[in-house]
Amino acid sequence: MAAKQQDVVALILDDHRAMEDLFHRMRSVEADRAKALREFSALLIAHAEAEEAEVYPALKRFRHIDDDEVEHGSEEHQEGNEALLALLEVDDVGSDDWDEKLEGLVQAISHHTDEEERTILNGARENVPAERREELGAAFSKVRGKYLAQDCGSIDNVRKVVGKS
Repeated sequence: MAAKQQDVVALILDDHRAMEDLFHRMRSVEADRAKALREFSALLIAHAEAEEAEVYPALKRFRHIDDDEVEHGSEEHQEGNEALLALLEVDDVGSDDWDEKLEGLVQAISHHTDEEERTILNGARENVPAERREELGAAFSKVRGKYLAQDCGSIDNVRKVVGKS
């Protein structure tokens, strides 16, 4: 049976919605906040690494997609990773420090996903042929899966990604 092909834009949007759901769980005193953070950390790192490895370089080749927006997206990934590391370094999920660092993470990621959806992803929908978006979706999924299988959300790996290890 062939693997399900999917438009890279839809895959990225699915991840963005999953991140929002994980934010709700991390904010809830009734949820397992530490587990939600572990899931979020893995998803964020795998998602960003796959975008930067497969999606962003390909989109730069299309005339009507703003290269500066793509570069800015990469910069925002770094900001998000730094905010993630700050939260991972908080030991007590019930502390004020946790809440403060979580809100910094939410702000950084929400800003990035909003901008990415309005600029890069809308540009991809309008200017990248459906067949190419499917190819990018397969490449994105492969890289994302590889990172998820490697415990990419561990604090040690996030430190490496951020450059603090």
